[in-house]
Amino acid sequence: MGFSSVDTIWVLLGAVLVFFMQAGFTMVEVGFTRNKNTGNLVMKNIMDFAIGSLVFWCVGFGLMFAEGNRFIGGFDPFVRGDYGGSYPSNAFLIFQTVFCATAATIISGAMAERTKFQAYCLYSLVMSVIVYPVSGHWIWGGGWLADLGFHDFAGSTAVHTVGGVAALVGAWVIGPRIGKYDEKGKSAAIPGQSLALGALGVFILWFAWFGFNGCSTLSATGDERLASVATILVTTNLSAAAGAVGMMCLTWFRYGRSDVSMTLNGALGGLVAITAGCDAVSPSGAATIGALSAVFLMFGIEFVDKTLKIDDPVGAFGVHGVCGALGTVLVGLFALDGGLFYGGGVGMLAVQVFGVVAVAAWVGVAMFVVYFLIDKAVGLRVSPAEEIAGLDVAEHDIPAGSYPGFVSGRFTSVYKKKAVAAAEPSSAADDETPFVRPVSMKSGQKLTKIEIITRPEKFAELKAALHEIGITGMTVAKVMGCGMQNGSHDYYRGVKIASNLLPKIALEIVVSKVPVEAVVERAKKVLYTGRIGDGKIFVSDVEDVVKVRTGEHGYDALQYPAT
Repeated sequence: MGFSSVDTIWVLLGAVLVFFMQAGFTMVEVGFTRNKNTGNLVMKNIMDFAIGSLVFWCVGFGLMFAEGNRFIGGFDPFVRGDYGGSYPSNAFLIFQTVFCATAATIISGAMAERTKFQAYCLYSLVMSVIVYPVSGHWIWGGGWLADLGFHDFAGSTAVHTVGGVAALVGAWVIGPRIGKYDEKGKSAAIPGQSLALGALGVFILWFAWFGFNGCSTLSATGDERLASVATILVTTNLSAAAGAVGMMCLTWFRYGRSDVSMTLNGALGGLVAITAGCDAVSPSGAATIGALSAVFLMFGIEFVDKTLKIDDPVGAFGVHGVCGALGTVLVGLFALDGGLFYGGGVGMLAVQVFGVVAVAAWVGVAMFVVYFLIDKAVGLRVSPAEEIAGLDVAEHDIPAGSYPGFVSGRFTSVYKKKAVAAAEPSSAADDETPFVRPVSMKSGQKLTKIEIITRPEKFAELKAALHEIGITGMTVAKVMGCGMQNGSHDYYRGVKIASNLLPKIALEIVVSKVPVEAVVERAKKVLYTGRIGDGKIFVSDVEDVVKVRTGEHGYDALQYPAT
């Protein structure tokens, strides 16, 4: 019997789409963490796929799918057996390889910003060669859970709960990031570097999930199978949409405004939750599952962060562990064939619950042993100095200035520092002594420096206004800052941010013949909105200016030759 061209292409298409999820996970993790660890996370996401591909091919695939017993598969090194059907064995191999990589890469987000790269490579290897294949065999390889009738169509438990539990145990064993909890155990918000990157990652994952779930049919031949594929894509999308909308509403209600990062997690939670039953539930059931996943996800993330005090920067356990387990259990309620709500009794529900608990127990115990042994052998965590400097520098020798467009230098509360200095009372002697503005030692012209700190969106208008009064030279820097009000109280992933540093620009000019008052008044006119955050203008005297090229001083040093 020959292969089906349609089925083969369908399976290979699924493999390509699921592989693309690696890019999505990378973007989410990079976006939700700080830029000093960007290269480290990129390397981890590349290497868990590369290492996992090799060891899964060598050993893991056989332990998952080769003929063995009810608890573990056989030993088939380099996949020499026949595992195909209407498609070649190698099509099935690459399809299962990318699923294995998905489970392994979930861990990196939960343990981000403090894990040794060497340790990460080691536990990714063990995850791909033994931990994931064993529980995968129980569910998809003809193991004991499959015999019980456990239903996990595309991997809510087989992939996501496995990765989520491994992530939770790892984050617990390695401990929180420096500064995450104060001396009283109160959680502190550590905002990520880019919500745009996080959103890009979520859109990539949402797109690729259509392959993750849809192509798990392993066939696109026949009217019945085609109808099933169409239903799977609809249920997948509805659950993700309901998860996103549900989380937006929940955060709006709890925090007074919708939380962007949590809403992104809500979409992912809906995708994870529907993965087990996308082939078995109705569209309305899928939307309900997505909405429920948002509720469990929110409180799951808060419980892990605030009660267990386990630092999970990207919410990996909440998204994959909590929503994966929830979605698998809800199949026992919402499945059209056998679900409790459709007259099937409690039998299917009991099997679903038992299967989730069994898999979570296996992964939790196995990965705890793995982390413990790796910690004793090479150490799991980097030193405090390396963590503070960033793993890009410490682990990969990436220069600190390798991220143009991100603020890595002047990240300070410039408003507060300068405002406090300006508010310090002067001494009596100062009050009695007339203040004389200095002039340039060489040219005799008085020089004044004006620094304006304001919103970035005002720069173009301010620059044009200053040009009109003869100011053509200026220095501009991107900074972060807050004033005496310490910024407004915002929330990041449900944690209040006490002092919110906001993006600003710092514009510096030195004037001599242009009146200081004219510059100040023009700047005030342009920048004023009446709202907090309009900015500050600082005026100070300059002793001298020296032009390096010509050696000119004072006023002459500020001039440019006529062209």
